Amino acid sequence: MQPVMLVTGGSQGIGAAVARAAAARGYAVALTYRGNQAMALEVAAGIERAGGRAIPIRAEMAAEADILAAFAAVDQVFGPLTALVNNAGITGPTARIDTVTTAILDEVLAVNVRGPFLCIREAVARMATDRGGAGGAIVNVSSRAAELGGAGEWIHYAASKGALDSLTIGAARELGPRGIRVNAVSPGLIETDLHARAGLPDRVARLTAGVPMGRPGSAEEVAEAVLWLASDAAAYVSGAIVPVSGAR
Repeated sequence: MQPVMLVTGGSQGIGAAVARAAAARGYAVALTYRGNQAMALEVAAGIERAGGRAIPIRAEMAAEADILAAFAAVDQVFGPLTALVNNAGITGPTARIDTVTTAILDEVLAVNVRGPFLCIREAVARMATDRGGAGGAIVNVSSRAAELGGAGEWIHYAASKGALDSLTIGAARELGPRGIRVNAVSPGLIETDLHARAGLPDRVARLTAGVPMGRPGSAEEVAEAVLWLASDAAAYVSGAIVPVSGAR
């Protein structure tokens, strides 16, 4: 049977790169998006033009009903899930810790922590060998901010990614006996429009000097790490948080 991958936040940036790379490796791909339907449709159409199978699904990761509906759509269109990539995430506005509001915290934690948690729960219901599944792989897209801290800009975002790292480790230990591997990639400074959307269009150029390799990474380079972790080539890798950061 054709392997099936669900990529949350798959309409742009790292998520779109993962969706395209997965399709090129033979996966049927479901990709969720929150607001930009046109971009999601274009990613899916590009995959289909190349001979693959893809469906875009509108789903807000802060809404449990949307997550349940997304997994149900995958079940109906493609069948049993093989791999889940928890990529969807938001930074929230830049803020120092003494100006972060409850509203900012609630939104960032709902999307970046609760969303992946619920997606893992739903994936386990379908993948776990003790629930009739064939096993599978989960890859969470974290951030080097989890260790660097995000001070002065995105401390709330960094804290949410630290929680995602903990979720990765705990889930790997709990789900290993049930046939599911769980890992994370931890991107560093990556050339996507995330920075511009957050109101910091010069951020990549400003911080590149602090990258030992001397350049930012690309979404495609992160996608390669994600696809390796999801593949049989990483069959004995679980609970890992893999930096994709040029040593930053």
